[in-house]
Amino acid sequence: MRILLISGISGSGKSVALNVIEDAGYYCVDNLPPSLLLELVKTLELEGVKNAALAIDSRSAHQLQSVAATIDQLRALGHEVKVLFLTASSETLIARFSETRRSHPLSHHLQTERISDCTLSLTECIQAERELLAPLQFLGHVLDTSNLSANHLRNWIKDEIAVEHASLILMFESFAFKVGVPLDVDFVFDVRILPNPHYDHALRPLTGRDQAVVDFLEAQAMALELFDDIKNFIDKWLPSFKRDNRSYLTIGIGCTGGQHRSVYMVEKLAKHFQQQERVLIRHRQNH
Repeated sequence: MRILLISGISGSGKSVALNVIEDAGYYCVDNLPPSLLLELVKTLELEGVKNAALAIDSRSAHQLQSVAATIDQLRALGHEVKVLFLTASSETLIARFSETRRSHPLSHHLQTERISDCTLSLTECIQAERELLAPLQFLGHVLDTSNLSANHLRNWIKDEIAVEHASLILMFESFAFKVGVPLDVDFVFDVRILPNPHYDHALRPLTGRDQAVVDFLEAQAMALELFDDIKNFIDKWLPSFKRDNRSYLTIGIGCTGGQHRSVYMVEKLAKHFQQQERVLIRHRQNH
């Protein structure tokens, strides 16, 4: 069975992700206590279910430490298990809760545990949840949904579930330094040293995927030299990450606005590595 375990911080988009995955034909269960995971998989297997998405959240706090061992058991039984952990910056989460006017799921639970009349702030709940979910965060692929629209997130989730099984998936992600470095990247390369097409009025409305921008940047010797340096770094260390049984390696490429230089470099790197690796592309500022 192909099993996708979904977890993450409240407000980071787990419900959106689960809806997309359900539409893709997965059998979905939300807020599953980890103690029931093995029994549920056995039941689904008997019923002939091939793809299942199971969401685990912080309300099962006292059982989260056992999830890693359960995943090992499932893999030993021959199941393909992937873990997707959604997160976002605290500022983004606070804004989302303010927009929906919903209370944080942990607010009442933590209040009861403390047996206090003091009202817990949203910031305290978010921080407490990060600590509770720490055992799950590094079991699989971390996806930072900060500043993503719901539609953008839906498209990314579709890419996640469409990719076939591979020992390691290489993710190239462009972003804008003016917005902030994404939380889900393993390595960050800064391409702001390259000439900026933004200052050419003809190129300003275009992106790094447009041929005119590609031609502009590749006329600069340093752009090709920087590409070679990044490519050689990844070539050198990628085998070590494979030996470490990593499922994903995310390479963040940043420029000022996330529109021209970083997009160009991501597309060029992805084209090179697609010849021998399973590759996904993300452009944060190109919605």
